Amino acid sequence: MIFITGPLYSGKRAFAAQLLHCTEQQLGQYAVWDVQQLAADCAGTDDLTALADRLAAHPVVIATEVGGGVVPVDEAQRAAREAAGRLACLLAARADTVVRLFCGLPTVLKGRIAP
Repeated sequence: MIFITGPLYSGKRAFAAQLLHCTEQQLGQYAVWDVQQLAADCAGTDDLTALADRLAAHPVVIATEVGGGVVPVDEAQRAAREAAGRLACLLAARADTVVRLFCGLPTVLKGRIAP
C-alpha cells in the first residue's frame, strides 16, 4: 500500500492519479482518501487499528494532515484530530511506501516509488 499525506490542496490526488496512471475521476477505483473523517468516527484504539487494517487493503490511501494548526478549543474536535494523527501513524506503519506532498512536490518518507 502507498500512503500519501500532506496538507489540504497540496496535490495529493493529482499525484496519486499520476502514480496510478489514471484520471482523478478514476481514482476512486484504486484509492481511498479523506480518511481522517473515518478516524473521527472511531470509538477507540481498537477501532482505529481495525480501520487501519481495512484501509491498508487499498493500493493507495490518502490522508490530509490535520495537526499543523491551532489546537481546537472544542473537546470533540481535539479528539477527532488526535484520532486522525493516530490513524496516520498506523497507516504509515502498514505502508510499503509513504509519500508526503507539499506544494505539489512529493517527498518519499518510506520505501520508494517505482518508475
